[in-house]
Order: sequence, then C-alpha cells, then structure tokens
Amino acid sequence: MKLALLGAGKMATAIAGGLVSKGVASAGDLAACDVSAEARAAFSAATGVCCHEAPGAAFAAAEVVLLAVKPQTAEGAVRSLPVLRRDVLVISIAAGVPLGRLEGWFGTGRVVRVMPNTPLLVGQGATVLARGSAAGPADVAACAGIFGSLGLVREVPESWINAVTALSGSGPAYVFEMVQAMADAGVAVGLPAGLALELTVQTVAGAAEMLRQRLGTPEALRRAVTSPGGTTAAGLAVLEAAGFRSLVCQTVQAARNRADELGRGPA
Repeated sequence: MKLALLGAGKMATAIAGGLVSKGVASAGDLAACDVSAEARAAFSAATGVCCHEAPGAAFAAAEVVLLAVKPQTAEGAVRSLPVLRRDVLVISIAAGVPLGRLEGWFGTGRVVRVMPNTPLLVGQGATVLARGSAAGPADVAACAGIFGSLGLVREVPESWINAVTALSGSGPAYVFEMVQAMADAGVAVGLPAGLALELTVQTVAGAAEMLRQRLGTPEALRRAVTSPGGTTAAGLAVLEAAGFRSLVCQTVQAARNRADELGRGPA
C-alpha cells in the first residue's frame, strides 16, 4: 500500500510510526509533506519516512492519501496536490470537515472520514470512521487495517462524527484536566507533588482497566467502592452538589457545537 500523508503533525506521526513499527507498511511505502520544517524533521526522526515541504510525485502515485492538517487549512492543502490517481482512496482526519466537502475538493466519492484521538501515540487510540458515497467495504477494511493497529476502530454514520469528536476526540484533554485537578488536590491535602500525580495516574489507569475487563458498569463499580457514610461517599457528595455530571455533559456539548461550526466552514 502506497500511502501519502498530507500533514506531518503528531497524529500523522503516530499513524505512520504505528504502521511501520507494527509491520503494516514499510517506511519506503510511505511519504509525507508539511510546510513546517520542525514538523518535517520530527516526523522523519520518529518514523523513518521521508517528509518534504510540498507534495510531489509520491502523492501522484499514492494509492491512499491521508489528509492530516488542521480544518482551517485543509482546502488550501488539498488545492496544492498534484493530480491524483483516479482510483485513489482518500482518508481525512481533519476535524469537522464533512464528507460532502471532502468529495468536492478531491473530486471523488471514495473518501473515508476518520476521527481518531491522541492515545494513538501509545497504541491505545479510539477511532471511528464514516464512508463516503463511493467508498466500499474494501475501503473501510483498509482504514480499519491502518487504525486498528493503533487501537479500537468502529464504523459509524457521518451524523455521529461530531459527537464522537466531542467525546473521544477531545476526551483525552478532559481526562488530563481531571488528573491534574486530582493531583493538585493531593498536594493540597499534604502529599508530595510527584507522588500525588503518580497515584492519580495509576488510579485512572486501574479504573479504566476494570471497565475494559467488564468487571461491571461504571455505575455498579462506583457503588461497589462507595460505603454508606464513608470517605468515598463524602467526596462524591461534593461532586453531586457541584453538578459534576451536568458539567461534563455541557463540556461535551460545547465541543460538539464547535465541531458543527467547523463543519459549516467559513462564514
């Protein structure tokens, strides 16, 4: 599979690096371009894949082109491409850019819109994909082969993509914010900063693994660790009084609304 990446940021680096390290593709089968010299150097150092300032012959010959730039610059980046193969498969990870617009830019319906998240960097990504008007089962399988090497992959209707962006796409940032808040709280009650962060990270990882192993639903596991009148109950009462669940819902809704705005394009 000849794959060319338009953009060489962290997500593109994680994807290319994962494909090479897991033997899904060789470095010689991949190519990339990015306008940033810093991004090009970091990408090549991490992946062993050549990265150029502008798209060239590798893009014209590519069987798959991966659009991995910010949504605000996506159209200009696509316009810079050489003429692509008639049978090229286009994969886009540009947040908020709908399939209809991508198909218009590339002149093909063989497009798959993908929303991954940053845990791809450690092989623990959560990725969803939605197929374009001319994308078939083989195209979905090709995408699943790429992103499945880096974590969980699910196919969804495009109408769900912005909600996924708000939940799992932006979700790692919510977790990082919670972890920092918990670690800071540990310091406030007397723990050293390093130990507070270490304990918080392990607590989050352990709780996630219990859920992954299906030891119970989140609600059931929460009840199991909450003794009436105990310390956990006292802490949870503060979260409930502050409207914690409602606040999380508002957070996800705000991110979804922003994804909707990006999808509508410039005013």
